[in-house]
Amino acid sequence: MLERINIDDIIDIAKRAGGVIMEIYTKDFLIEYKEDESPLTEADRKANDVIVDGLENLSVRLPILSEEGKTIPYEERRGWEYFWMVDPLDGTKEFIKKNDEFTVNIALIHKNSPVLGVVYAPALGEMYWAKQGKGAYKDAQRLPLYCNEHPEQSLRIVASKSHLSPETQEYIDALAQKTESIECVSRGSSLKLCMVAEGSADIYPRLAPTMEWDTAAADAIVRESGKTSCDYSCAQMLVYNKENLLNPWFIVS
Repeated sequence: MLERINIDDIIDIAKRAGGVIMEIYTKDFLIEYKEDESPLTEADRKANDVIVDGLENLSVRLPILSEEGKTIPYEERRGWEYFWMVDPLDGTKEFIKKNDEFTVNIALIHKNSPVLGVVYAPALGEMYWAKQGKGAYKDAQRLPLYCNEHPEQSLRIVASKSHLSPETQEYIDALAQKTESIECVSRGSSLKLCMVAEGSADIYPRLAPTMEWDTAAADAIVRESGKTSCDYSCAQMLVYNKENLLNPWFIVS
């Protein structure tokens, strides 16, 4: 199945969704709030429509699970061998703040693992993608771009701009006791995982809630770059299409 999917088609869909997002980004827009009090904009909905339409028109037809799509019961999706997992606008809070750090995320999941991922940051013009067995890339450059040869001397830690939990801060403070020098940077959306994949950050600790669609596409990029995204409690790789789509706390390194 994977070999039948052309990564360029998925990149094109992400670019089209990004174009729709940017049309709205440059204007005034209304903000609504979902039941969990997370924000929702016209850009989320329109990008979702573009992505779903694009995926449904591929020669390979697969189920789609999207943050902005309808809820699909676990009894139905548990039998899916392959499916698309989509976050049409990851980092809606960053979009609202107009700090440019939001992404379009499209992942292909096979048996609970991401095997293809596209992460597009339209305001930054950055495109990350990966396909299992083919490597991970930022634009035309294979990842990682950088390698920290002396982590015992210095570490660069990336954390959330909007969701830095006390537990995450405690984890960072503990690392600071083991390393000569620590630099902490903040970035929005799935770009944090991509920073670890490219090597511009060494560790991304996420000891706070996220959903599977927040991480799936970037996780594919992390894994193909030779890095790991592990459950904080058991050091096992993150699993997708669980009954509860909430991710456990995790560490990307």
